[in-house]
Amino acid sequence: MESINVIERLQVHNIKPSVQRIAIMKYLMEHCTHPTVDEIYTALSPEIPTLSKTTVYNTLKLLSEQGAALTLTIDERNTCYDADTAPHAHFLCKQCGKIYDLGTQIANQPTEEMNVEGHSVHEMHYYFKGICKHCIEEQETNKR
Repeated sequence: MESINVIERLQVHNIKPSVQRIAIMKYLMEHCTHPTVDEIYTALSPEIPTLSKTTVYNTLKLLSEQGAALTLTIDERNTCYDADTAPHAHFLCKQCGKIYDLGTQIANQPTEEMNVEGHSVHEMHYYFKGICKHCIEEQETNKR
């Protein structure tokens, strides 16, 4: 992604661009791996020596609160982040730990219009857990 797209995305979500915010948003947009605070910090700290884990955490919190990123709690051990804010589900492989995006029809209803049993829904999270196709293929190969 070009940095101008990153800056525009921040501005669209009413986030004042800074060197750290641009770098973190750019990383999220370029790495669709659902990274954690630690992963983002480890990747960016060599480029930005003044970056702290607290800054990464606070920036991700801001991005999530402003709708520029999603906070995922699918993994009990780590909070992960996703730049893809379009409705979609996630799948966690209990073997390798990777998180995959799933394009499911369940997640395609806009939440701002939802009213569930009198409750106004603002967010929905669809999480699936199991063994990913790559780990299944690896198991099959190892059995032979």
